[in-house]
Amino acid sequence: MEIKNRIAVVTGAASGIGRAVCENLADHGVKTIGMVDMNEEVTAAADTINRTFNKKVAVPFTGNTTDSEFRSKVYDTLDREHGTVSICVPCAGITRDALAVKIDKETGKSIIYPEEKFRFVIEVNLLAPIYWAMEMVARIAEDRARKGLRQWRPEERVQGTVIFIGSVSSQGNKGQISYATTKAGLEGAAATLTKEAIYHGVRCGVIHPGYTDTPMVRALGEEFIKKNILQYTQLGRLITTEEIADAIRFMISNSAVSGELWADAGWHPAPA
Repeated sequence: MEIKNRIAVVTGAASGIGRAVCENLADHGVKTIGMVDMNEEVTAAADTINRTFNKKVAVPFTGNTTDSEFRSKVYDTLDREHGTVSICVPCAGITRDALAVKIDKETGKSIIYPEEKFRFVIEVNLLAPIYWAMEMVARIAEDRARKGLRQWRPEERVQGTVIFIGSVSSQGNKGQISYATTKAGLEGAAATLTKEAIYHGVRCGVIHPGYTDTPMVRALGEEFIKKNILQYTQLGRLITTEEIADAIRFMISNSAVSGELWADAGWHPAPA
């Protein structure tokens, strides 16, 4: 898939992997990137990218990615002012880590992971990315219908690509019952959407980053990172956001790559 002059949308774009993806796509000729984030810092991030590349490639949108009206507004604006979105990388995600079940030492009663937290993580990490992806597929399908096109044919070249952000935690990770569930869920969503969306010429894949140098990982604390991450990683360091972004751009541009890509730097969890 030729990514030059394409229109992209990236959520969680103010920092971390999302921002690195925006910078990488801009560097490789994407025409317009809708940078989406709840954090108003996304505007400054977009300004920085535009100054770096001396052109208005980044367009910031501030809002809640779980809000369907906001999602539609972003796509409507990009469609109207720039063209049909054909690259979607929904990076926005959260963690709310805690053991699934633990015993209160004072009362002897069990404490179960709060259901409301679980639902919130599912909403942000699983439902929102899937619907941002399906919105793009729907827009491409409508655009093709307007042109009188039906089932996609290989000679047309790929029409669009979705890359979901999974995680090594999808294999199971102590203290991450909600986060790991959502990341594993994206595998099923991608596998299903791949079978359906290719009718309209859209590919779908999942990248599973290992522990990456992002604010989310740094929030775990240096001691935790040193004790529980670095010594189980072949590289002996955190992965850079630029490395993950480069892998995502590779997945977008190389149409022979399908399914899942593990960018984990050789990390394996400590034995139980």
